[in-house]
Amino acid sequence: MHLLHPEARPVTAATAVRGAYLALCAAAAAALTVLVALDWAPLLSFDRAVAGELHRSAVAEPGFTRLNRVLSDWVWDPWTMRVLTLGAAVWLWARRERLLAVWVAAASVLGTGVQHGLKWAVDRERPRWADPVDSADYAAFPSGHAMSAAVACGLLAWLLRREGVRGRPWAWCAAAAAVSVAGVGFTRLYLGVHWPSDVVGGWLLGALITGLAIASYAGAGRAVTRLRRMGPSGEDPGP
Repeated sequence: MHLLHPEARPVTAATAVRGAYLALCAAAAAALTVLVALDWAPLLSFDRAVAGELHRSAVAEPGFTRLNRVLSDWVWDPWTMRVLTLGAAVWLWARRERLLAVWVAAASVLGTGVQHGLKWAVDRERPRWADPVDSADYAAFPSGHAMSAAVACGLLAWLLRREGVRGRPWAWCAAAAAVSVAGVGFTRLYLGVHWPSDVVGGWLLGALITGLAIASYAGAGRAVTRLRRMGPSGEDPGP
């Protein structure tokens, strides 16, 4: 009976988990995009019901609405997320982890590109209200705020874990990332500028982009390691 080398087991298990995660995110994001593009009636009914309830609350609670605008427009704005990601990439570059720095920056750029491409392709209209509490331009699906937060917070959480952050500091960082991703989605719904499926689509696509970045970086790292081990002869000396 053939047994895997002990060091191969964690890599194989991690690869399988990443593969399942990516497949699930991709399938869910694709299915939701198709349903939105086809104006699937049950989804539209759900979107309208949730958006209507939240809008009525936003109109009745101007103080809470102002708080949501600050959170949405400043704290969790896509540009805030991009600046955080760029800062992480610059920090990695300064530490001479240049491949990783480029990977993180590229993931952020890819997320922005996918977001704008889908907005153009689906061209979904945003909610319209007789008494709006906020406004937003361009198409609705997917939510750029939700997607940008998912990519940025996912990458930053992964980098912190990779750099050895553990225990209570890690728990607080993970909680802050989760609150940011969930919170920005809520603000976009509460302010009446997105449908619920826009936000869920942004989360799914952000999770997919983050997972692809992490998985592809792991693959690139293994490829670089193999090339270094091969040396000038072009042959792998083995373990």
